[in-house]
Amino acid sequence: MAAVNDPEVIRRLLTTPGTWAVVGLSTNRARAAYGVAAYVQGLGHHVVPVHPRAERVHGVAGVERVAQVDPVPDVVDVFVNSRLAGAVVDEAVAAGARAVWLQLGVVDEAAAQRALDAGLDVVMDTCPAIEGRRLGLG
Repeated sequence: MAAVNDPEVIRRLLTTPGTWAVVGLSTNRARAAYGVAAYVQGLGHHVVPVHPRAERVHGVAGVERVAQVDPVPDVVDVFVNSRLAGAVVDEAVAAGARAVWLQLGVVDEAAAQRALDAGLDVVMDTCPAIEGRRLGLG
């Protein structure tokens, strides 16, 4: 069985261009999601904001739900409270995403296991910007 936070998975997710659905991303520049999404976009990924207000962020129109991301997201990056993360992970699985990345401080072991069982790669309780800089990216 795959492991959570496998270093090779982290490297692949950060370096292979793809579509990242960033759940919780809004126009609020004070929120971590805003800066991290810009970082991920700067690595060459297509970032789609997923937020109930479906705001345009970093030049990309937002959507309300993961299922509305087109094309199907390679990574669903979860910037919501841990108690809400399980529902987002389940949306990611249902949408056919290839991976879920639960941000620093976002932990849901049961949801991570459901994602692993569904064949998704899982990164949890860390940040793409932190991991990317550790790898010398961007």
